[in-house]
Amino acid sequence: MSKTTKNKLLVIIGPTASGKSNLAIKLAKKYHGEIISADSRQVYKNLDIGSGKVTKKEQKMVKHHLLDIVSPKTQFNVASYQKLATKTIKSI
Repeated sequence: MSKTTKNKLLVIIGPTASGKSNLAIKLAKKYHGEIISADSRQVYKNLDIGSGKVTKKEQKMVKHHLLDIVSPKTQFNVASYQKLATKTIKSI
């Protein structure tokens, strides 16, 4: 019988401006992980102001996924996000 190794998925939740992104970057660096954004506004391109999106410099520190992926004019819902998130998790 073969052993199956399961990778861990860490979820960070909390209110706006509580330090989630900084914590995520710190943990991803420590454990050689990647970050999948689950923010409902950060998926949109060019919506940087007011969304709390991490800077390009922070994005270079640790690989980030699902940021700037759709136009604000595009209809995007939780089902669309779920498909992309599942695919991203599997690819990591």
